[in-house]
Parts: sequence; structure tokens; C-alpha cells
Amino acid sequence: MKKNASKHLSRFAIFFSALLIYGCVANKDTAVDRRFQNLTARYNYIYNSNVLLTEYNESQLQSYADNYEKILPVYLDPEPQANLVLSAGIPNKQLDDIIAKGQTIINEKSFSNYIDDAYMLLGKANYLKGNYFIASEYFDYTAKTYNSDLKTFIMALNWKARSQMQLNNMVLADKILDTMLRASDQLKKDLAEPLATAAQMRIYQKRNKEAILFLELAIALPAEKQLRIRWRFILAQLQEKEKNIQDAYANFTKVEKSNAPFEMYFHANLNRIKLKALLSGVKLNKEDQLLALLKDDKNFDYIDQIYYQVGELFSEEGNFIKAEENYHKSVSKSTRNQTQKALSYLKIADLNFKEFNNYIKAKLYYDSTVMILPKNFPDYSNIVKKANNLKYLTDRYTIIAKEDTAQFIAKLPAAEREAKVKAYLAPKVDVANTSGLINNQFLNDPDFPNRSLNAPTNAAGSTFYFNNNAAISNGFGDFKKRWGNRPLEDNWRQSVRSSAQETNQVLAGGKVATEIIPATGQANATSTEQTSLEKQFLDALPTTPALLAASDQKIIDAYFEIASFYQQELNDNPEANKIFLELIKRYPENNHLVAIYYSLYLNFKGVDEAKSDQYKQLVLTKFPESNFAKNILDPTYSAKQTQMENIAINNYNVAFDAYTKKDYPNVVKQADDNISAFPNNDLAPQYAYLKAIAVGRTSKIDALLAEFNLITTLYPNDKIITPLVRDHLKYIEANLDEFKQRPVALIDFDPNEPRFVAQATPTAAPTKPLAVSTPVIKTPEPVVTKPVEVKTGDITKPASIFSAAKSEEYYYVIDVADATLTLSSSRFGIGQFNRGNYPDNDLVHKLVELDNDQLIYITSFVDLEDAKIYESSIKGQLKNIMKVPANLYKGFIISKENFEKLTDRSRINEYLEFLKDNYK
Repeated sequence: MKKNASKHLSRFAIFFSALLIYGCVANKDTAVDRRFQNLTARYNYIYNSNVLLTEYNESQLQSYADNYEKILPVYLDPEPQANLVLSAGIPNKQLDDIIAKGQTIINEKSFSNYIDDAYMLLGKANYLKGNYFIASEYFDYTAKTYNSDLKTFIMALNWKARSQMQLNNMVLADKILDTMLRASDQLKKDLAEPLATAAQMRIYQKRNKEAILFLELAIALPAEKQLRIRWRFILAQLQEKEKNIQDAYANFTKVEKSNAPFEMYFHANLNRIKLKALLSGVKLNKEDQLLALLKDDKNFDYIDQIYYQVGELFSEEGNFIKAEENYHKSVSKSTRNQTQKALSYLKIADLNFKEFNNYIKAKLYYDSTVMILPKNFPDYSNIVKKANNLKYLTDRYTIIAKEDTAQFIAKLPAAEREAKVKAYLAPKVDVANTSGLINNQFLNDPDFPNRSLNAPTNAAGSTFYFNNNAAISNGFGDFKKRWGNRPLEDNWRQSVRSSAQETNQVLAGGKVATEIIPATGQANATSTEQTSLEKQFLDALPTTPALLAASDQKIIDAYFEIASFYQQELNDNPEANKIFLELIKRYPENNHLVAIYYSLYLNFKGVDEAKSDQYKQLVLTKFPESNFAKNILDPTYSAKQTQMENIAINNYNVAFDAYTKKDYPNVVKQADDNISAFPNNDLAPQYAYLKAIAVGRTSKIDALLAEFNLITTLYPNDKIITPLVRDHLKYIEANLDEFKQRPVALIDFDPNEPRFVAQATPTAAPTKPLAVSTPVIKTPEPVVTKPVEVKTGDITKPASIFSAAKSEEYYYVIDVADATLTLSSSRFGIGQFNRGNYPDNDLVHKLVELDNDQLIYITSFVDLEDAKIYESSIKGQLKNIMKVPANLYKGFIISKENFEKLTDRSRINEYLEFLKDNYK
């Protein structure tokens, strides 16, 4: 019996095995084959792939680091990058197995009903690996091929939209979501994730109210539990931001009572404490409630964040000293959360900058912030700009403080001024402390760690470590990350020492707690130097109306430039408005008033329409003829002006071309026509000069003198032509008899250098310091002052090929970023400016042509200060000198050695970056 049973069982096993092999090997479109492929595809591949996907998502939940200082992302995805670099994706065994299983279904189970699921798995796995472009293609194919299956169609569009968002293609992603939402009206379930994706898009678009609606719908539908908790926390964040405090408090409470991850629970609790006081209307001691969280052992890893929140409370109340104290506690307790430490550094930096006016300390903390803050932090670029440009702001705040002090002392009786100046200029001292590096002489130096520890002037790019500023900066940062603040002394690795060690340190000559050193780390000035300094300060006090007006103007300009920096560089309109209003309060009538009114009109637009309209009316009523008023009345005014300027430049080039061809009647006609058409154009004096030279080449001296005198009469304040004409008139007066004997006034004509008498070829002369014959005063223009643009980037920069070493020869260069333009008229303008303003200097301008650029360089200056003087005088006149569009050229100073390294556009850009940190 057993033998027969065994025989039948063996036959059945053989049959089943054959069937299994047939099912695995054969790929035929038969009913049996389809059923078998469905069976194996579903349970051998789809099920296992979903298990792997779940395991991967759970591991992500454990390792993903959220930044609770901003709105959390709806999914555990990285933040979209503006300049995403496509890569091969992150290797991951789970995801690679999913891809292999999906490809097996498509290749070997082609008659099963799970091909669409296989493509979705391939898309999801590639998405999670970071292959967003490949993932988007899979989802696009699935949506188009299986559009009859509504659920598959909607889910494919949902994931495709997510892929495009990660690729930063927000416009395309928004269109995909619109299509998905229209189709979702017919689907009754499985809509939670698509609605959450739509909410994420609205968050990116800053349409928070719509995001709130989508999240409320998504939370009400079935979805994975942890995702729903996460969405509720985001919903509460958005509601708090939109001032819907009641609903935000309710949702934070639900998150706190849910099975949320501990960090999310902790932050929900923090937010509840903050919102409860607002809701109750009763003044609660939020500080005590927050500090009570310190007693819970579970919060040990979040002590830094608790102290940070306490600091925020004191800051809101205006108690900035207590706020800074708690921010420092947050820093000291921050052991694993570098982002939190960076935020505390940032708050300390802002307090020292805005409230305490301690700019050196602020710089140190801004540098520390940038060193450890993640580059994808929302305001990272502005923080870098502030850190890099702190000197720009500090210099102007220092001017304000210095001039205010000077004015205060000037108002005192003469007998009291000297004593007050002595007290003001008395050297400050600090008590050294061996307990921390913050009092170390290097940290008291705001240039550390960006300077060499040895000689003060080391060539950039040296490979020796202590001559390489970038290497020292990196090493200093790495040391602080590992060891914290440690003074340079024996046994520095030990933070706690015995009394014997402390005694040995003192006996060895270490600094003791009572040692007095100057605050600047330098020796006290001698009494003679101190007396000289006091005398200079006393002599410069604004004791007369003229000196007081000049002092006031320095303060006005400083305030205006600070506000402009906040507005244009940092896009911080509230801070810019605050400074503009302070300026108006102190100086209701100042030379920047129209620009201030216009800036306030723009800054309040869309924020406070009543105030915006108030400042708009002030521009229109007080300054109706200004360009700002014309811009308000006609938004296209600036574009029209630019077009007119380009026409004027083209017309001038036509006239100049006739001049070079010695077509003098045509030059006179062109000049007259353009002066008549544009009498107030800045190029009018240059047209008049061309006409005068043309007249001088065809008429006797009296006609030329008439033209020259007309120029000095009509354009007395011109800084390019009028100084040159006055110089010509002096020369003619000195040689009038000779000029009267000539048949025509101008002979020996050189189109590049108009001459009045025959001249020998000049010989090369040694360079000499500039001697400015006519003071060059920059005419104020109705534009908001803008500091040098700073592009964000890594704080630690690679060694440059350019050198900041002192040179014996400097050039001023005008880079024209178009190799096809003719620069003859521009070079003629430079020659006019040089001869008119620097007649006693042997300044020569030359041209170097590169592949895509033309470099006009003025040579040469014996030192950097001479080059800076020249730059300050020509900079305001370049708009009239250069006969090319303003966006195509840029001027800068460069040493002869560095100039020889400018070989192409990339080298020019590299030098401009180098220039930001040098020659200041």
C-alpha cells in the first residue's frame, strides 16, 4: 500500500515540477500561461519588491534628518537643487534588487497583468536612488501606456510630478499635477499621496493657504500612518505661519499625542508651549515651561534646542543680553546637531551686529555660522553675503559712530573737549583668560584665521602650510570642530587640570588671569603718538557750519549705502526700510531723499499699500521731474531711456567714423543734428568737441576759439571734455601768434591724438605719481548705491594663480566682453579724459584682444594708491566715455604681473573673484 502511495506521490511531484519548469521557461499567450505568469509575477516579484520597498522606507525614516526651523518636506526627499548635477545614483542593494525584479517581470512575464506595476517599481527605485530623470521617463511611459487604468494613471503622474520637482522643473511639475487633479475627480480612493504631492508644490510656490487645504484632504484619507503624522505636523506649521493659531495648536497637540518619532514629538511640544500663551490671553511663563523640559531625561539630546527657544523668547521681549546668554548655552550644549549650533551662532552674530554694534565679534560668529551651516539652508546665500561683506557694512556703521561722537564733542565747551577726546581715544585693555581661546590674541584679531601665522605678506598660492591662508583656515576650522576652543599652551588636550598643572603652567611663563594686554593685541601707542592722534581728532572736530555739514553728509551717505546693501544684496526689505526711515528721521532733507522715497514705495508695495502710496505721492509731488517719478508714471521709461542711450551711442560712433575719415563737413552736420535733437544728453559736450576739431581743421584760429569758448560756457561742469578744452585754450593763448599765422588752426593731424603744433615723437618716461590738475567730483546720479556684487560660494577657496604681492606697476583695465565691437571712439574718449584731467602724467591706453574680450588698459601707475585715485575719478565717467552698452564692460585695477595672466574669459572671471578679497 505504502509502495503504491509513494509511487502516485512521485508521479504527482514529477508532473508538478514539469509544470513549474514549463511555466518558468515558456512564454506563450495561453490561458494557462497567463495564469501562471500572474501567479509567479505577483508572489515571486511584486510582493517581494514591495517588502523591500517598505524596508527601505523604514530605514529612511530612521536616518532622515529634518530641519525643524523650516517647513518640513511632505516626503523624505532631499531639497530640490537649483543646479542639480545628474549622477549614476546611489548604490543600494534593496533598490538594485527591486530594479532587477521589475526588469524580470517585463522581460519574462510579458503576458501577466503586472507589467504596469513593474514599470512603477522601476520608476520608484530609480527615484529613490536619485536618478530622477530616468524615473520620470518610466512614470511618463506608464501614464501614457496604461491611461485606461485610472489608479495607475494618477499614481504615475503623481510620481512623475515628484521627479520633475526634484529636477527643479517646477513649471512642468505644476502642469502634470493639474492634469492629475482633474483626473482624480473620478477616483474615489488612493488619493492621499497625490493630494500631499499637490500640497508640496503649493509650499514651493509659497501658496500656503492652498497647501493647507490639500493637506487637510490628504490627512482625512487612508495612508501610511507615519506619513499622516508627518503631514499633520506640516499642516500645523503652515497654520502657524498663516496666523491660524487655534488650528495650529490643535494639530501640534494631535502630533504630540500620536506615535510620532521622538524628535517630531519634542518639536510639537515646543510649538505647543509657544502657542498656548497666545491662545489663553494670559501671560504665561514660557521660559519656565521650556526649562521644565530639561528635567526630562528623554530630552537630553535636545537641550541645545530648548536653550535656543528660551533665547528666542528673550529676543522677542527685547532682553537681548539674556537672549545672547541662552544662545551661548545652546552652543555649548550642542553635541550632535550642527545645524542647531549654526543657528545659535547666527543669532549671536545678528545680536552683536544689529543690537550691540560689536562688529568684530559679529564677524567671528558669522564666519563660524557659514563654516558649519548646511548649504541648502533657506537663507544660506544671504548669510554668506553678510559674512563676506561685513567689512562693507562695518565701515559705514563705524563712520556713523565716529561722526556722531565727533559732533557730540564739538558741541561741548572748548575747555572740555580735550579731556573728552583723551577719554575717547584712550587705549582699551582686556584681561587675558587662560580658560578659553576666545580671549586668545588670534581670536581678538578679526582677520584670523585668514592670515598667515608668520610673515604678514606671504604670496598667495604657496604650498608651504604656514604660508597658505586657505590651508590654515581649513586647519583652524577642523581643530575647532574636534577640540572646541582651546588656548595654545602645554597639555592643551586636557580641558580639566589639576592645581599642580595650573601652577606649572604659570611657572613656565603662561599667561595668568591678571595679565593685561591691549584689546587689539598690539602694544600701547607711545605718549607722543597718542598726543598726535588726539591733536588730529581735535583739529577735525566739526566746529564750523561747513565742517558740520560735511560730517552730516558722511552720516547720510553711510546710512543710505547700508540700506541699499540690505535692499539690493540681501533682499532684506524690512531691514532696509528700517534704516531708510531712520535716515529720514535724522535728516528729513538730504540729497538721497527722492531715491529713499522711491525705494520705500517699492518695498511697501504688496505689503502695506497705504504706505506704498504715501511714498509714491511724495516722489510725484516733491520730485516731479526726477527719473524716479517718470518711472512711476511710465513703467517703460527706463527701457525707453536705455534705447535712447543706445541710439545716441550709435549716432556718436557714426560721427566719430566721419571724423576718422576726415569728412569734416559731415562731422559738423552730425554734431549739430545730435546736439539739437538731444541737447541735455551727456554726449553733447563730446559732439561739440568733435565739431570744434573739425572746424579747427578747416578754419582759422578765431573759429576754433569760438567753438572752444562755447563748450566751456555751455558745459562748465563736464568732467571729460571741458577740462581738456581749458587746457587747449591755455596752450593756444601761450602760442597765439604762431596759431594766427596758420592757414588752418590745426595741423599735423593724428586722428587718435589731435595736436596743435608739430610735436616730436614722445620718448618713454618713467612712471610717476598722479598729479590731478582739476578736481574730479563724481556727480550724484538718481540711482540706489549698490556695493560690489558678491556671489555665494564656499568660504574656503582654492589657491589662486593671482598674487596680491606689491608690484612696481599697476594698470587700470576696462574689459569689454565682446570681441566684435569697434572701440576707437571709446579709446578716443579715454584719451580725452586722461589729457583733460591728468595732463602732467604720461598715461597711455592700449588694447589687447582675446578670443571673446577686448581689454583696454591704462598704463601705468607706480603704486596701488595711484591706481585707486585714477579709478575713483574715471569710474563715474565711464558711462559717457565708453561708446558701448553699459552691461558689456567692467573696470578694475590689476598689477602688471597679474595682467599678463589674463588669457581668456575664465581667467578674467577668476581674477574678478580674486579682486573681491584684495586691493580693497
